[in-house]
Order: sequence, then structure tokens, then C-alpha cells
Amino acid sequence: MTDEKVKILLCEDDENLGMLLREYLITKGYDADLQPDGEAGYKAFSRNKYDLCVFDVMMPKKDGFALAADVRAMNSEVPIVFLTAKSMKEDILQGFKLGADDYLSKPFSMEELLYRIESILRRVKGKKAKDIITYNIGEFVFDAQKQVLVHNGDTKKLTTKESELLNLLAANANSILERNFALKTIWVDDNYFNARSMDVYITKLRKLLKDDQNVAIINIHGKGYKLITPQLKED
Repeated sequence: MTDEKVKILLCEDDENLGMLLREYLITKGYDADLQPDGEAGYKAFSRNKYDLCVFDVMMPKKDGFALAADVRAMNSEVPIVFLTAKSMKEDILQGFKLGADDYLSKPFSMEELLYRIESILRRVKGKKAKDIITYNIGEFVFDAQKQVLVHNGDTKKLTTKESELLNLLAANANSILERNFALKTIWVDDNYFNARSMDVYITKLRKLLKDDQNVAIINIHGKGYKLITPQLKED
């Protein structure tokens, strides 16, 4: 991520809730643009570049589902979160079929929305990490394309799983890599056996990185892992 603020398009027809959410996101360091209905949201998205969208489903002029379909026609990758008073399974499925990244039923806490937004942004960052070829992790140089880890001239060849997991950790360095996201990204399924397999690979990576005492992979209870490194540069 650059120093530029993440820009969020927030479409909510409840004026009080919309203003509260906008002010909350701004206090958390985001650039939040509030629009009162789907048509206004569509015009705003057409004019500006946004990193993430938060759409209420039940809005006048154009509902959240219709707005999401229009947005997806313009940009197939921008993350979308739906807010709704509806909780029927059919509505949730419709949202995900339109490409929703997440779905919150009202009432919800603003802290929960913030957590979902941060989770999605880390996920997007992880996907973009595939374009990065080389990381400097402390004293190590990790070439994700060649799947090698170099330390003081000593080169170690990594397995595909080791390389993919280290790539995700490096992309989220000094931030939490969510356990379920890593499992679904690398192992496709987050079942028990794959989870145990990932634990084994985490142990292997810790051994590979042990020669630099300033680098560590720590467990974040109930959430995932964090690669601690004093220096991480991307080439």
C-alpha cells in the first residue's frame, strides 16, 4: 500500500447511519465518499477511482444489487461489501453471485465493518503480491518466482507450498495473515487436514528464517500469523 488513503465509496440512504459510518471511517484513516442512493453512487463511481465499495441493498432509484452489477461492468475487481436489513439466504446468495466480497446484516457494529474492510484489503494486497518477484526480508532475499531464499550467499530452494506461503506472509509483513484466507488461497479448502498441513509448513519456514534473529513468524491466536521483519522491500 502507498501513503495515499484508501478511498471508499459508501452508498447508504439512511442519512444518520451514512454520516456515522462516513465519520467513523474517516477517523480510522480512510477517505470515505458518502452517496444517498444507487444512482448517485453509480455517477460517483463513474467519475472517481475507489479501492472498495460499501453498498446498502435497499436504496431508492437504484438498489445495491443493481448498483453492484453496474459497477462490476466497469470494474470486475473492486471489492464490494453489502449492508442490508435482509437476512434471507436467497438475498445473500444473490449478493455473492454479483461478486460481493462480504455481507453484513443490520444491525452491525462499526468495528465489525472496519474489521471486514481491513480483511478484504489485506486479501487484495495478497493477490497483488503475485506480481512482486523479490522481497528483502531482514537479511534474507526471497525470490518468489524462482522459489529460492538467499541468506549471506547461501541459497535454499523452497517447495511450491513453502514459496506460496512465504509470499503471502511477506505481502502482509508486520500485519496479520488470516489463517482461513491462507488456507483457501493455497490449499483451496480450509478443512482440518489442510490446516494441519499448513502448520507443518509454518514450522518449516520458521526454521528457514531462524538465522536472522530479527525475523520471526508468530501466531496470532484465533486469527492467523504475522511475519515480523524490521525491513521488507519489494523489487
